[in-house]
Amino acid sequence: MKFIDRQAEMQRLDRLAARAEGGLAVLWGRRRIGKTRLLLEWCRRHDGLYAVGDQSAPTVQRAYLAQALSTRFETLGEATYPDWTSLLRRIAREAGTTGWRGPLVLDEFPYWVQAGAELVSQFQRWIDGEARQAKLAVAIAGSSQRMMQGLVLDASSPLYGRAVELLEIGPLGAGFLREGLNLRDAISCVQSYAVWGGVPRYWELAEPYGPDLECAVDECVLDPLGPLHREPDRLLLEELPPAAACRPILDVIGMGAHRLSEIAGRLGKPATSLGHALSRIVDLGLVRREQPYGESEKSGKRSLYKIADPLFRCWFRIVAPHRALLAHASESVRRSLWREARASLFAEAWEELCRQAVVRIHEGSCPLAQYGPWKPAARYWQGDGPEWDVVTESLDGEHLLVGEVKWTDRPASHEVMDKAIGDLKAKGIPGCFRGRDRHILYAVFIPKTSSRSKRRGDVYVVDARDVLSSLTGKTES
Repeated sequence: MKFIDRQAEMQRLDRLAARAEGGLAVLWGRRRIGKTRLLLEWCRRHDGLYAVGDQSAPTVQRAYLAQALSTRFETLGEATYPDWTSLLRRIAREAGTTGWRGPLVLDEFPYWVQAGAELVSQFQRWIDGEARQAKLAVAIAGSSQRMMQGLVLDASSPLYGRAVELLEIGPLGAGFLREGLNLRDAISCVQSYAVWGGVPRYWELAEPYGPDLECAVDECVLDPLGPLHREPDRLLLEELPPAAACRPILDVIGMGAHRLSEIAGRLGKPATSLGHALSRIVDLGLVRREQPYGESEKSGKRSLYKIADPLFRCWFRIVAPHRALLAHASESVRRSLWREARASLFAEAWEELCRQAVVRIHEGSCPLAQYGPWKPAARYWQGDGPEWDVVTESLDGEHLLVGEVKWTDRPASHEVMDKAIGDLKAKGIPGCFRGRDRHILYAVFIPKTSSRSKRRGDVYVVDARDVLSSLTGKTES
């Protein structure tokens, strides 16, 4: 798959490469998210060098690193290096002699650190000394988010405060799916996002199937021989340290337990014992902690835990409860399981994308743009009362937005639109907005309608083209 987007991240890396004095960049993000592809593209543009760590002994790691860099420094791999300091100094000396200023990329840096913790302090002295003198642009990256953040964000770490650029690499915007998978329309993008999310590695696996989502899901996820059939287990095991102990929590959340008390009850454990594991999978981007709009993040009384990654959501909805069946099921049986689950997956993804889009709807053709920019949107619920799908307010505080999200994969009729509007109006005003003298806007988010109008009475209509265009900066058709 061709390199897509990452313009903001690349601009920051390019800025580092252009700095006369060089410097250090630190990148992290969950596995499969595209860190390596971004760094390889950066190296290609600037004639850089790329090396990747592995889980081996330090002496072997140093030999591999020297060999990887010998494509530029021919004699580097001929020597033996007793410690990291000697190798790092040799790299800086060779760079200074030849006038090469990088970038030098050290990917999967936590593998090196795990094998020998002394590397961190030696690397820090090198960054402050020889690398600075050689004016090298250096980037370190890793998928172990907790370890990478600890290396640069923990005040006690030797690398604290050394980085010029700190980049957390997140998912690609859903609107880029059309370009990445050669999809026909905005609705197909939403449907594909419901499975692959914004993870480039999953897009690469799905790309050969084009618009045939059912075939891609069957062969990549549901088929026991598919590359993603055991993806959650693999990803948790690849973390440093392994996060396999978090798997039961993902299972019960996937089965419908969303409150902390429910999760603890199904696991037969006290709620107080789950804090560390929940924080871990939230940090990994696999689960999100959801609160009603306007409620303090410190308050956990009404918090819900939801599977955040679309592929994991699909996997725990279909694969996890049917592992025994899928082990010997025919293709037709596998596909029937997908058809049973897909509507709810599409609807959940659509609602998620609508909330993501609101904060970026401040320019373009969307009718709500004129009232923005908007604060991040969220759901709102209280007790046994109604729930609102989209709730937010403009940054200037002058406008309040209340929205209803409806999923349909075909143009919505007037009757469907009228029902969505009726449902929205019947709920009244969310408790977080009551007593506030502000202009209230109503909106219905629906993928496609049979009308070209962006309003029905006093209610604005936001479709899939509006949503995806806000998530890419491009207009969808």
